[in-house]
Amino acid sequence: MNQELTGKVGLVTGATSGIGRSTALRFAEAGAGLALVGRNREALTDVANEIKSGGGESLVISADVTVERDAARVVAETIEHFKRLDVLVNAAGVLTNGTIENTALADWDAMMNVNLRAVFHMMQLAVPHLAEGRGNVVNVSSVTGLRAFPGVLAYCVSKAAVDQLTRCAALELAAQGVRVNAVNPGVVVTELHRSSGMREDAYAAFLERSKQTHPLGRVGEPGEVAELILYLASERAAWITGVTYSIDGGRAETCAR
Repeated sequence: MNQELTGKVGLVTGATSGIGRSTALRFAEAGAGLALVGRNREALTDVANEIKSGGGESLVISADVTVERDAARVVAETIEHFKRLDVLVNAAGVLTNGTIENTALADWDAMMNVNLRAVFHMMQLAVPHLAEGRGNVVNVSSVTGLRAFPGVLAYCVSKAAVDQLTRCAALELAAQGVRVNAVNPGVVVTELHRSSGMREDAYAAFLERSKQTHPLGRVGEPGEVAELILYLASERAAWITGVTYSIDGGRAETCAR
């Protein structure tokens, strides 16, 4: 396995499941030390044990990145343990259904806090350390940041904002050698929709329907997105910044149907 991140340190939020977990494991395979961040310590420990079994090193940090002091502690503990930070992956995210007419303000605020505000704050805290080693940021956005979808209004807005945050930060940080990019997955088999309250039968039907809405005829797997994140984080992407990369089986290119 290519150890292209040997000597590097990655910090991954939302590392307990889905894209965040797969990214942490893939980074470990590539030789990186990992700071694993999430609210569920037991789940984080499971990821850490898997990394350890493969000969990798990780640091478990149980924290809520929407809480300012927790976010500051995450970066501080990472630097204290590893003495450096090379890649920040903002993979933590939440999804709540709702339209312009029925989205509760509390749901709007919760999604903005996790999906956008925490991403901004983690980037802000990490930049001084990333600049020391000309590191980079990869934000996990969504196809909903690029295209409009009904019934998930606040989620769409939060991800569109992440895309613009990515572009603006990329321009501002380029002079320091810090790259900032995002990935925009289509439907990927994770816990995101289940955690939003979708029943198992409804989720199964949603995945089946997604075979028709994604031109390549299937949904994605977390490992596929992790592979793209690894590429963007690596020196192979040294001349790429400010880009939002679709990884969605062609979903963003389709019209409503």
